[in-house]
Amino acid sequence: MSPRPPPTSAAPPPRASRRATVLAAAGLVLAAVAAYANSFSGPFIFDDLLSIPRNLSIRHWLTALVPPAGGVTVTGRPVLNLSFALNHALSGDRVWSYHALNLLIHVLAGLTLFGIVRRTLRLCPGRALAGGVDATFAAFAVALLWLLHPLQTESVTYVVQRAESLMGLFYLLTLYGFIRGAELSRDPAGPSRPGWATGWFVFAFLACLLGMGTKEVMVSAPVLVLLYDRTFLAGSFRAAWQRRRRIHLALAATWIPLAALVLHSADRGGTAGFGVGVGFWTYAATQFQAVAHYLWLSVWPHPLIVDYGVRWMQSAGDVAPYATVVVLLVAATVVALVRRPVPGFLGAWFLAILAPTSLVPGTRQTLAEHRMYLALAPVLVVVVLAVSAWLGRRGRFVLAAAAVGLGWLTVQRNAVYHTDAGIWRDTVLKRPGNAYAHNNYGNILSLAGHPGEALAQYAEALRLDPKYPEALYNSGKALAKLGRLPEAVARYEQALQVDPRMADVEDALGAALEESGRMAAAVVHYRQAVRVDPNDADAHNDLGLALARMGRLPEAIAQFDLALRLNPAFADAHSNLGNALRASGRGGEAIAQYEEALRLRPDFAAAHNNLGNALREADRQPEAIAQYEEALKINPAVPGVHNNLGISLLIAGRTPEAIAQFQEALRLDPNLAQVHLNLAIALQSVGRSAEAAPEFEAARRLGAVIPALPPPDGDSR
Repeated sequence: MSPRPPPTSAAPPPRASRRATVLAAAGLVLAAVAAYANSFSGPFIFDDLLSIPRNLSIRHWLTALVPPAGGVTVTGRPVLNLSFALNHALSGDRVWSYHALNLLIHVLAGLTLFGIVRRTLRLCPGRALAGGVDATFAAFAVALLWLLHPLQTESVTYVVQRAESLMGLFYLLTLYGFIRGAELSRDPAGPSRPGWATGWFVFAFLACLLGMGTKEVMVSAPVLVLLYDRTFLAGSFRAAWQRRRRIHLALAATWIPLAALVLHSADRGGTAGFGVGVGFWTYAATQFQAVAHYLWLSVWPHPLIVDYGVRWMQSAGDVAPYATVVVLLVAATVVALVRRPVPGFLGAWFLAILAPTSLVPGTRQTLAEHRMYLALAPVLVVVVLAVSAWLGRRGRFVLAAAAVGLGWLTVQRNAVYHTDAGIWRDTVLKRPGNAYAHNNYGNILSLAGHPGEALAQYAEALRLDPKYPEALYNSGKALAKLGRLPEAVARYEQALQVDPRMADVEDALGAALEESGRMAAAVVHYRQAVRVDPNDADAHNDLGLALARMGRLPEAIAQFDLALRLNPAFADAHSNLGNALRASGRGGEAIAQYEEALRLRPDFAAAHNNLGNALREADRQPEAIAQYEEALKINPAVPGVHNNLGISLLIAGRTPEAIAQFQEALRLDPNLAQVHLNLAIALQSVGRSAEAAPEFEAARRLGAVIPALPPPDGDSR
């Protein structure tokens, strides 16, 4: 077949007025904001937690360029990680700025898609897909439906799936920059400034480079740009190469940093790649159903599910119906690329976006809605042009109704994300065979103080997958909350049999053994936790606490120091280090640690109490009294703090106030021997011996020893 001649600019189509273009862009922005206005309160869920609040690298700009390893969403994606660092600088762990930036990315991507479709339709007015269609309206309709489609909610409202939307924005900007540069370079009148075409090509290259650092799906962008050049600009691959080889080579060069990032992140923590234990054909068989399901959701977006889990095809009969659809689609695309390049390009766009996740095996999800973020665009182009060609101007009413309906569904879907319990309850109802969903819903119930209900969810997860280590671990935590420590220990040990490299399980097992009075065994598991993951600040802190309780203060101090080196903002570790330093006779250093803990967390009641103790020992009673009072403002129901305040008041000569504090402590807990003794001494000191006598008797009965001493300080895990 002879190459199609490139379109010329001798008779350009009528250009839409600037006013119409601006109004269309404004309409897109307003529609997107209206659809996602109720998404800003959605909390961090599931994969968000490891990539954002628990991701220490985003707290500094330089460390953000080296994302954490281990298969979290940001692994091997420095640009994505850097975007979260920007949010952290703006709002810390408060979620509003993350949602705001996600929506901004989505809006910019929609505007870029509008520009691409509009310019492309103006390039080919006489071709089959574009004939008779107003370019500005068609582009507006495509971008509007794309922005409002509820299938996009996972990439916009689920914060960490910014990986898909940010990559999508860079992908679209790459194509848009190339189109602008190519238009200027081939305009016979020449650009108004000679460097503008080059500037747009540089813009396309930078967008492509940033996309490669955001998500691996960007790999197809250089190929799609070349295909676009051949289809809409040059008319053949040879002509495209002859005219614009430099920009095509530059875009292809971005594969080099992408390859480096992929090699560095290896198998993404064992979740994706050709060495993760899932055969290529086993995984590929599942993708026939996935692609067919994506197409169905494009036209009928229900039900939407945040986590489909893993479902392997059981037989050739299961695969055949879906394989037929996909094979026909691929074959039609190949034929169209030769005979009908424009629809062929749309088919290639759809397949190129889905190819990386459909061809590279993964263990985590066989189907995920966020993968359709960019792939939805060519589907909607076909829909809009088909409706416009079939119904003419009446099609505008159909498309407007579709936009309203899709927007309403998006608002409804965003409401499901308002609580993490809501999103996982929704997933369990829609995907009852998903062990991951039951496990995650169990976690939410456990955090909400319902460990019994959580256990039921973990039991269902383990029924579906008896060797699911996270469910074994989480059920152990729920059992520990219920005081069933032997069962908890057994679950932790089962989890470690499945996966011996789980530092969190080693740490939790250490805590359960410690609570059971088996301190030496607990230290063994704490040490194993920090061996498995030397960067686990929590495990270092827990090991330090256990060593401190065993009287091994120098070792404990070393562990707290390590925890703080890994996480300088770890308020608990600062307070615990203060306790160890104070017990070692280093009161001045202890005070500095308590003050840092309170700078990081002003509502940290235990640190206020501990600082009060250190100040009291330094004979700085007014300051000590102020710290105890601050602790009681935060939590007035702690008898030990009332006792400590009473001691400082007694030393300061404010005996009546001290007596009131000792009495309040005993009201909260009548079995505190030391407090009975302190109250007796205070009463006797003001001549109230008759009242002091029963307090002395209660203190002796409960085992108090004279002289009166404050009880041991509380620590924080």
